[in-house]
Amino acid sequence: MKSKVFSIGLLDKYHLFIPNEIFVPFAEAKQNRVKIKATFNGNSIEFYAAVKKDKNTDDYKFMFSKEKQKQLGLILNDYFELQLFEDTSKYGVDMPEELDAVLLSDYEAYEIFESLTAGKQRSIIYGIIRIKNSQSRIDKALLVCENLKRGITNPMLMFKPQ
Repeated sequence: MKSKVFSIGLLDKYHLFIPNEIFVPFAEAKQNRVKIKATFNGNSIEFYAAVKKDKNTDDYKFMFSKEKQKQLGLILNDYFELQLFEDTSKYGVDMPEELDAVLLSDYEAYEIFESLTAGKQRSIIYGIIRIKNSQSRIDKALLVCENLKRGITNPMLMFKPQ
């Protein structure tokens, strides 16, 4: 499932509002997490987002971080193009290969990771993705696996040596 490409304005500092006619097919299919492609002036980024219904307006919206705005070169009131896609990823975000490799080499940690809620899994994945250096990603993934085996499942504590 995918939407047509549509134009949208950056009218709020942190959210993008999706027209109902664009998102209703996703909502009806119970697809509240989507993959998004945003394009502006030849720049393009892809990312995953959770779309929620705004309680005040009944419109659909998602968080659109300052970092993503900067990657596209947007400023307030700029209009750009979006397209929504069904999220077919296992975790609602792309798994970094370093974390995947470490989990595959440690079955006990893998089982614990798989037993976590989807939100905790994504928190771990995002924590690894933020690290730029591949070796540092591996080191952090090893630390996370050790902490999981120690029973630490709080994402705020998982990235710290115990």
